[in-house]
Amino acid sequence: MGRLDVSLLRYLTSQDFRVLTGVEMGMKNHEIVPAELISSIAGIRSSGCYKILRELAKHRLVTYEHQKVCGYRLTNAGYDYLALRALVSKDVIYSVGNQIGVGKESDIYIVADANGTEYALKIHRLGRTSFRKVKEKRDYHRHRQTTSWLYLSRLAAQKEYTFMKVLHERGFPVPQPMDVNRHCVVMELINGYPLCQVRSLSKPEVLFNTLMALLVRLASHGLLHCDFNEFNIIISDEDKPTLIDFPQMVSTSHPDAASYFERDVHCVAEFFSKRFQWRPDEALPSLNDIMKVASLDVEVNASGAIKEKSAGVEEENEGEEEESKEFECSLASHVKGIHITDEDKLRENVSEFDSISSIPLDEIPLESEDKDYVNNKEDTLEYISDSEEYESSSEGEETSIASKDLKKQVKKTTLKKHHAHLKQSSKKSQRKLPTSSGRRGQKGNRLKIRQALSDW
Repeated sequence: MGRLDVSLLRYLTSQDFRVLTGVEMGMKNHEIVPAELISSIAGIRSSGCYKILRELAKHRLVTYEHQKVCGYRLTNAGYDYLALRALVSKDVIYSVGNQIGVGKESDIYIVADANGTEYALKIHRLGRTSFRKVKEKRDYHRHRQTTSWLYLSRLAAQKEYTFMKVLHERGFPVPQPMDVNRHCVVMELINGYPLCQVRSLSKPEVLFNTLMALLVRLASHGLLHCDFNEFNIIISDEDKPTLIDFPQMVSTSHPDAASYFERDVHCVAEFFSKRFQWRPDEALPSLNDIMKVASLDVEVNASGAIKEKSAGVEEENEGEEEESKEFECSLASHVKGIHITDEDKLRENVSEFDSISSIPLDEIPLESEDKDYVNNKEDTLEYISDSEEYESSSEGEETSIASKDLKKQVKKTTLKKHHAHLKQSSKKSQRKLPTSSGRRGQKGNRLKIRQALSDW
């Protein structure tokens, strides 16, 4: 068995851990973290940050990558140091001992607190060559397509701590969880041996029935172990079992729950028949015969319970859609009834509009027309030509004094508007026209204005 080398932990400064934390935070959205980003996250000057990174790379806490993008990446040792420092600062552990177990997903070490009480430290190591099909066997990815092995190890540790805490509170024979940080879980140290190392039993039928009762009790609370075998069962000197290894647990509402439960049952039965030459006389338990008494799968958000929740939400959404459709149908019928009842009123309004539009234009007063004319040259000329035609047509007829005064006022206002328009246009042309001298240009523009006024 190997040993976790933590001798360097006592010599690292707070700035070293700030840089390690900067690399960890940068790896949330960077596979390789640039040194400039590490410096900005850690809050250390670039020169000092480069020096610290070189020292950390020398001790293999980070590694330097020079591919398309040059930068640094956190190693397993660096991630271990971050987790151990957090656990030490919370007085959970004080010393680290030898390695007592190794698996395809984790390493187990003995640790102790300041009082000398021993615990088990489980460090999750996802990504080993012995177990790389995590996306197929586990549901850690959720909606993610790809992610780092360090982050997957962290998710596995959080999941195991949650399962152990809930099961220990309900009285199940599991180790007592103490604390969790990143990918490390501190738990109670169980004195015993794995079932795979036990060669003989005085009463194998008693242990087998106890294990079957444990499986049934887990299923009645809505959980399946999914890896219930001789490697994950610790037997004490009194032949009492303790269950370990929980990240792969799923809900009884999982689509493959029946096959998982049957696999766990047959795995234990085959081991007892091969190792102790004992077979059960009674029928093995089935998942369909177990009555659910609690919903721990929903409480811990186990795999499969999420689908059950989402199905309930979909049913609620379907009910809401049906209600909205019924409301829309009733609203459409109501609007249709309003349209039919108001059709006569609409026809009356149209007839009134036709009667208003049939008024002759000669009866409209000139004052209302004068307000709507535009100030440009073309409209003023058209208005003057119309007024002249009106005068020629009205010769020989008797007109009142009020109408003559009104026509004179209209002519004056239109002429004033036209003169103002010509002055503005002359000013714009004066700015744009190139002149050899200022006086000649001004005289020429004045002559043009006078000529235009005379033509007008």
